[in-house]
Amino acid sequence: MNQHVAHAQLIATYKRAQADAAHKQGLIKAVAAKGPKAIQAAVDTAAKAAKRRDGYAQKLAELGVVLPD
Repeated sequence: MNQHVAHAQLIATYKRAQADAAHKQGLIKAVAAKGPKAIQAAVDTAAKAAKRRDGYAQKLAELGVVLPD
């Protein structure tokens, strides 16, 4: 696979993970009125999404690709 194509695919995956993490973070506020169990589930889901996003960011950094936040 062409290195440029691999970088582009990884960047696209990172951007999807970034959007997913932002969405999940917003869900925490949306479920705030539903109680502590719903809040904890949303927090756990948001943390997993953020960890996934950070993993892709680390892979990009190892390749020397720097994306603006």
